[in-house]
Amino acid sequence: MPNSRRKPRVIVTRELSDAVMDRMAELFDTQLNRDDIAMSRDELIAAVADADVLVPTVTDAIDEDLIEAAGDRLKLIANFGNGVDHIDLKAARARGILVTNTPGVLTDDTADMTMALILSVPRRLAEGEKLARSGEWRGWSPGAMLGHRIGGKTLGIVGMGRIGQAVAARARAFGLTIHYHNRHRLPDPLEAELGATWHDDLDEMLSGSDFVTIHTPHTDQTEHVIDARRLALLKPEAYLINTSRGTAIDEAALIDALEGGRLAGAGLDVFEHEPAIDPRLLALSNVVLLPHMGSATYEARIATGERVISNIQHWADGHRPPDQVLEGWL
Repeated sequence: MPNSRRKPRVIVTRELSDAVMDRMAELFDTQLNRDDIAMSRDELIAAVADADVLVPTVTDAIDEDLIEAAGDRLKLIANFGNGVDHIDLKAARARGILVTNTPGVLTDDTADMTMALILSVPRRLAEGEKLARSGEWRGWSPGAMLGHRIGGKTLGIVGMGRIGQAVAARARAFGLTIHYHNRHRLPDPLEAELGATWHDDLDEMLSGSDFVTIHTPHTDQTEHVIDARRLALLKPEAYLINTSRGTAIDEAALIDALEGGRLAGAGLDVFEHEPAIDPRLLALSNVVLLPHMGSATYEARIATGERVISNIQHWADGHRPPDQVLEGWL
């Protein structure tokens, strides 16, 4: 714990909301990044050498070499966000550095964005919006801009944590039948509430789904969980949605399936090599592309910052942070 006679030195790698940054500046000896330009490797090395607490985001690679470069002063990595796949948890534990995240605060916003994509892709909303702006629209006709309804279709959810469950609740209201694959089956009362059917076999669920949405963290087990073989299991009229991590899908295989007409469409908020987006995806009209904005609401950003502050304050006061990432989190 820090010396009680001084405020802990907190270095924040990206610009956060004004209210959060102002509060951090009041409570801690805080170095902020108001330019919001991602720190270089050298800047991150300098930060971990100078900080009691580092507040990184998903854009920062906090790997073993960086953690080894930290001075003895660094004792807490208070991540701004739920996912911690950009942090080497094993290296942090070896150095006695606590890691915290901000679970739960992004659930509803990400679930809302997932439903927006589930609606947008089959109803061709992105194509329609472009047509309306183009000046080339000639008015309504019975055969124009036809898409597919979602009511009565089957939704397969890969990963049934907080966000997966929130998506299930929303999707059920739209008349979708809910199926899911998860490492652990949900309790019977929760399954009944969501109207969800569990599949131990992911391949089986995929082959019967009209829509598939992914809600898994990035781990060795979930990287390319949707690969060429599993894409081939999907119906040609199926749609694939991803608002989790771009690495969950073999993007090259997905593009091949879309270009070959073996998949009806996709809605992607994340990409395997973001911020780079494969030009072949940009050329496809049956794909809705978003710039990793699933959790981008004012409310979510403020709530995330407040959780970061709470974790730092608990640690500074000599208590265990409420959102400490423990062994086996993934």
